[in-house]
Amino acid sequence: MGRRRGVMSEQFKYELAKDLGFYPTLEREGWGGITTRDAGNMVKRAIEIAEASLTARERT
Repeated sequence: MGRRRGVMSEQFKYELAKDLGFYPTLEREGWGGITTRDAGNMVKRAIEIAEASLTARERT
């Protein structure tokens, strides 16, 4: 089975890492160096942003 294409762009992932405070770890160790909690928080924040975007779109 082929690898799935990511939904989030790399740039967006890095922006979330900066916002959530684990960007220095990401720079030093790469994606393998972040904690499961950090990854989960990143996904949670991405979902919040997507939901807010959809809500705003529905209002217009």
